[in-house]
Amino acid sequence: MAKQNPFTAVTKYINESRIELKKVTWPTKEQIVAGTVVVFVVVFIVSIYIGIMDYIFSKLLTFITTKI
Repeated sequence: MAKQNPFTAVTKYINESRIELKKVTWPTKEQIVAGTVVVFVVVFIVSIYIGIMDYIFSKLLTFITTKI
């Protein structure tokens, strides 16, 4: 196999990338906003859950260590 010119390879890569990016179905603004809201709600719920579990385990650990 013949060695390609590096500049030719880079140019080919960029052109092929452009062609592939034109095939992509990009999300609408509404889809992006909806996805972002879902992420924030899930993060909020999970952080509340982790905070409650942390509080319970810290109280439990305090209870156990003071009884020993």
